Amino acid sequence: MADRVCLVHYHEIGLKGKNRSIFERQLITNLKRALKGRSAHVERLAGYVRVSFEDGGMPEDIPGMVAAVPGVARVSVAWRCARDPEEYNAAAIESLRVCKGCESFKVHGRRSNTDYPIHSIDLNRQVGSALCEAFPDLRVQMHQPDVTVNVHVVQSDVYVYADATSQRGAGGLPVGTAGKVVTLLSSGFDSPVATWMVGRRGAICVPVHFSGRPMTSDESEWLTQDIVRALEPAGIIGRLYVVPFGECQREISLKAPQALRVIMYRRLMFEVAQRVAELEGAKALVTGESLGQVASQTLENITATNDVATIPVFRPLIGTDKIEIIDRAQQIGTYDISAQTAPDCCTLFMPRRPETHANLRMVREAWETFDHEAMVEYLMKNIEYVDFNTCASYRPPRELRARHRELAPAEWPGETGDVAAKSEESANE
Repeated sequence: MADRVCLVHYHEIGLKGKNRSIFERQLITNLKRALKGRSAHVERLAGYVRVSFEDGGMPEDIPGMVAAVPGVARVSVAWRCARDPEEYNAAAIESLRVCKGCESFKVHGRRSNTDYPIHSIDLNRQVGSALCEAFPDLRVQMHQPDVTVNVHVVQSDVYVYADATSQRGAGGLPVGTAGKVVTLLSSGFDSPVATWMVGRRGAICVPVHFSGRPMTSDESEWLTQDIVRALEPAGIIGRLYVVPFGECQREISLKAPQALRVIMYRRLMFEVAQRVAELEGAKALVTGESLGQVASQTLENITATNDVATIPVFRPLIGTDKIEIIDRAQQIGTYDISAQTAPDCCTLFMPRRPETHANLRMVREAWETFDHEAMVEYLMKNIEYVDFNTCASYRPPRELRARHRELAPAEWPGETGDVAAKSEESANE
């Protein structure tokens, strides 16, 4: 019998003109990374990528692993046959046989190589005749059939599969074809989805997690690592940065106006994320903000936060609601992790009545009430990271490795004395 292979279909890559080969090569690299250790052969065909195994079989989990890789539009488990009518007719019969409950079918024959003497129309008739003989109870229906049996002549082989058994892929573009971005990643629902969506457009994502440590436990950090592992099949992340943010939040809560605390936190996060972007060579920041979802995500407050940004800030979820975000989280496998509650910097020293329509002049004045530049330096000296090696295109920056060898953890340069007592009082406001 013929071999079983995965035919990887792509959509957008086929529109890239002279640059198409660059995207195809990156997709092949990413598929090899996703299938590392599985002894799979990943090869480029005319209009497809083929995944095969030496024994001619196809493990059941391989199509799902392939479908999770950005750039893959659809995955079809096909029979790879010789240009022998007897062989590909038998494969067509087997392909239709596994489609239970269907009442109608049609054959879609296509030649990528015109050196094959049988025209596409004749190929349809030839295979259709064999199927009608094998399945006399099924009717041929050219428009909207239950099953379409595809017979594609590609190079020296014929590939046969039923579209009913194909699996939809992640879509988008291969990771590594759209540069690098820094994402602000929490353990909640929104930011993991935003990270996945930008990674699906070909960007290498470098997440930065702001932990409430030492004012809170490190539980959110572990959940964030679990989220990165859940996104591993997509291959979009190579390194996770963790910033112990609690001390800085404490000082901001004592010095900045209560209503503007959250905006001050967000501005400081942006400053640190931009420094990470500079180290990593990233060209943009990504957040999980959705317009009007919480107080910090009104137009005025987004503008006040953006005021410190010197590089573009992408918000892929800006027009979505929570139901849409949760649906996507379930699809990409982060929902169960994000549904767990953990104390983090988002819930630390929150004001009773946060400002929803901040005045930019007042925000800038509040920004100068504490030494934000010293805070950025302190946080960058104490930043930590975890490498996951799940992204085939990620290359870690040399500068940060050198700095970590040279620097001991920095001491907090902020206030001392009765700060702890004051912070407890602020937390109970």
